[in-house]
Amino acid sequence: MNIQKIEKQTIAFNDAFTKRADALIPTIYKERRRPKQLVEVVEDSNVIHGWRTDKVGDESDLGEIEFGKGDSVIVDFGDHEVGYVTLKLKSVGSPPDAPLHVKLTFGEMPVEVAEPFSSYDGWLSSSWLQEESIYVDVLPHTLSLSRRYSFRYVKINVIDTSPKYRVVIDDIYCDAVSSARSADVQNYTTQDELLADIDHVSIKTLKDCMQDIFEDGPKRDRRLWLGDLRLQALANYKTFATNDLVKRCLYLFAAVPNDKGQVSANVFIQPSLIADDTYLYDYSLFFTTTLYDYYEATKDEKTLIELWPTAYRQLELGLARLDDRFIVQDDETWWSFIDWNNKLNKQAPSQAVLIYALRKGIALARAVEASEQTLLENKLVDIEKATMAHLWDDTKQLFVSGKDKQVSWAAQVWMVLAGVLKQDEGKALMERVITEEPAVSMNTPYMYHHFVEALLKVGMKTEAIKTLKAYWGGMLEDGADTFWELYNPNDKAFSPYGSHLINSYCHAWSCTPTYLIRAYKL
Repeated sequence: MNIQKIEKQTIAFNDAFTKRADALIPTIYKERRRPKQLVEVVEDSNVIHGWRTDKVGDESDLGEIEFGKGDSVIVDFGDHEVGYVTLKLKSVGSPPDAPLHVKLTFGEMPVEVAEPFSSYDGWLSSSWLQEESIYVDVLPHTLSLSRRYSFRYVKINVIDTSPKYRVVIDDIYCDAVSSARSADVQNYTTQDELLADIDHVSIKTLKDCMQDIFEDGPKRDRRLWLGDLRLQALANYKTFATNDLVKRCLYLFAAVPNDKGQVSANVFIQPSLIADDTYLYDYSLFFTTTLYDYYEATKDEKTLIELWPTAYRQLELGLARLDDRFIVQDDETWWSFIDWNNKLNKQAPSQAVLIYALRKGIALARAVEASEQTLLENKLVDIEKATMAHLWDDTKQLFVSGKDKQVSWAAQVWMVLAGVLKQDEGKALMERVITEEPAVSMNTPYMYHHFVEALLKVGMKTEAIKTLKAYWGGMLEDGADTFWELYNPNDKAFSPYGSHLINSYCHAWSCTPTYLIRAYKL
């Protein structure tokens, strides 16, 4: 677990950039959705997390059921929803002589409506677990929840009524919300049925994370993270093409750097724009690469010119972390994300991210005719030479990281993406890493995206499709309606937070198969 706390940080607010972002607040579209069926949860050791759902009735049966103290029901909306839930309640029997006490539990996966939240023992706040305990004094009553939820299943527990009356749920629906519309998705046809299914669920994942910003996950965090934004933007360009939302998010980050000019890893937008006190080496550099991708997609020169100084400053700060060998310093004073894996040494993959960002920065400098172009080009030459001299193990024919010269999947993948090796050398490296299977593994769709793209970059299309199908197809087999924050096929209970109850099962960084399928014409 890595938590960076900065007690005092100075933010350099840019009011002009904040106004730019506010002018780009998108329209939020609503679609009313109703449940498809009633289900029960059943223990099953053969399915992920040990729970499955079985149908016990149709949605139309709900209005015929009378609930008393201790009764419950689980409604299944049939697909992942993000929105606001309304229940219409009435009493039957004698006049209600006591309030109705009802508890609602929302789950993206069956496990969340099967295992009591009181069993949660993770290090993230339990307040992210989705439930409400409500008292209704007067019946009939239309109960409209003010909080937005992310779910497929709703468990309704009647904690108490009174012996004199029972309660009936006349109606339940969700006003699903998103700033994206399915009708706007750019058409793409593939003859491969599994790839088509993966593409569809990727788009659904992206859509549910597109609100007034690109959220990282609608269940948990629900804010703008730079690493997620970079991947969401790539997927968006090939699907919804809601490019002003990318532009808005770039301005939000650029509006609140710290006094060193570094952009935060994430920002809050409520109650006002606030930069989090988390700064990640790789995420800050991704501001530059995300601006590059935005410019490539839109050719928006005005935005590029305005944001270039912020983008260049991230490169300067990235370069400042190099030692006298031109290698990223690896000590306790920094945090680079790369992947959720506490065993992963971040030095070599972060060195590669810096090289990757420098290449994008050089292209931006060329586009704005910036004087910094030559400086960046010279730095890149020095850093690439140093990378091969100090991080390449000639005996192992692999990149190594840190004092212990760790070999990881992430280091090899990022070096290929950074273009440190020639095409044939990169292909040989990817073939070698697949054969040798380094022990320091990949745990997230975020890292698997980079792995698949590295395969495609060196021409290993067959292996890329195989991996994409096995990994994201594996999530589909395990019941995904939207793709998840975390998935390790060899450890399906994996959670860096201490409990799979808190995991996000609709997460931005997992939406990229639609980009990979379309950009590389799979």
